[in-house]
Amino acid sequence: MTTPDVLGRARSLVEPALRTVVEGLDPRLRPSSTYHFGWTEADGSPSDVGVGKGLRPALAVLSAEAVGAPAEVAVPGAVAVELVHNFSLVHDDIIDGDTERRHRATVWSAFGTDEAIISGDALHNLAYQVLLDDPSPQRQVAAARLTRATAAMIAGQAADMAFDDLPTVTLAECVAMEADKTGALLAYAASVGAVLAGATDARVDALEEFGMELGCAFQAVDDVLGIWGDPSVTGKAVGNDLRERKKSLPVAVVLDQGGEVADELLAIYGRDGDLTDDDVARATAVLEAAGGRSHAESSAGAHLVLALTALDGLGFDDGAVADLNDLARFVADRDF
Repeated sequence: MTTPDVLGRARSLVEPALRTVVEGLDPRLRPSSTYHFGWTEADGSPSDVGVGKGLRPALAVLSAEAVGAPAEVAVPGAVAVELVHNFSLVHDDIIDGDTERRHRATVWSAFGTDEAIISGDALHNLAYQVLLDDPSPQRQVAAARLTRATAAMIAGQAADMAFDDLPTVTLAECVAMEADKTGALLAYAASVGAVLAGATDARVDALEEFGMELGCAFQAVDDVLGIWGDPSVTGKAVGNDLRERKKSLPVAVVLDQGGEVADELLAIYGRDGDLTDDDVARATAVLEAAGGRSHAESSAGAHLVLALTALDGLGFDDGAVADLNDLARFVADRDF
């Protein structure tokens, strides 16, 4: 699977601006924040740790180009969405108790929980500073939309946490949670460049719809990889989501069916202590036999189709649309 060129192009445009604002934080906040982004390498060069695959900056850049604006117009929005995304990662690692992210210690495990909380807070606040330091009408709109997207993301995280205390969840509840937790911020990323370019509401809304559908496809693929992914590619143990008793999309599909298969899965999840390898293997087999995996894969495909058709008929730049569609296919077909 070929990595779309736009990921590297957007990263080379956005990362210097992102690094400048993060390194401008108060000196007491800077070490943990730059560590999270992977900017503490011995040679001083950016690593692949923090910005990751660069999906959100790429979406932001392409959304500006889709409405005929230069890529540079999207940079403040791309930086802001990366800051919000990474604040959520720092805090999520604390919530989940994860000691590693991308094969290195998480911020809380390296610097302590208190430092990680305040570092995440700083990144969240910095996102709005980036947008509002130059409070043009377009940037004010972008900041207001980021507020709404972030609120939805946090609500999705809260729902995901609440699932841990529920014996079962419905498929509809899981889908709504994932749309908020993952879809909202990708919808923002896919439209913020157009917002900053002063595009019409119809064009902004279409790009936002594209991003939401892409986000839902992204999460469905993530849910499959969290159970059936290759550890050498994903960096996570086999059946990692099952070990953590997550009620992801494949699990919610089976629980929603009810009956003996749901009862068996609930019995495995309800066992005291850590799940054994045999427990994980049995739960995996139950999910596959009951259609959990196939439903999640079909869901990813359906959301991909909706994303690919969301931009039709509004006169977007053909090249940018082609890049957006290539990026969407890459996300839906990935194995990592």
